[in-house]
Amino acid sequence: MKQIVIASLLLIGFHFSNAQAGNDTLPSNMRLQTIPDFTLMVAPDSTAFNNHSFKKHQPVMIILFSPDCEHCKHFTKELLANYDLVKKAQIVMASALNYDLVKKFYDDNKIANYPSITMGRDANYTLGLYYKARTFPTLIIYDSNGKYVEKYSGEILLEIIAKRLK
Repeated sequence: MKQIVIASLLLIGFHFSNAQAGNDTLPSNMRLQTIPDFTLMVAPDSTAFNNHSFKKHQPVMIILFSPDCEHCKHFTKELLANYDLVKKAQIVMASALNYDLVKKFYDDNKIANYPSITMGRDANYTLGLYYKARTFPTLIIYDSNGKYVEKYSGEILLEIIAKRLK
């Protein structure tokens, strides 16, 4: 009898902890079906860009980065050097760091020359928390129908990304 009571308490505790976990218990492909509500302060002019600013029927790449991250700097140079592979996507590069650092990164990399790239500051780190970014860069792809495709972290090969953009 004692074992039944202990087993019942364990099951109740397990059920309660899973109920409290919310989205964390869902597979990531189910949790990430839509782009979350977010607002960026966009370089170069501090205007707002949010999840309602995307054009319809175009794939989306969200890149979470840090302007002082060497991997992010390298990835950005690769992205710009191979821009033709990804230019059909709407590319949003978001950082939680100070706007002045994001603006300097924008200027240093001449992002204004790449019309499909929007770069800005995510002051509340909304995107990083939603996508559970643990390393930079982190890249998330949505297809032209707005459906989640895949998340990449760390070293990212643009040739693979280009094939995933539909």
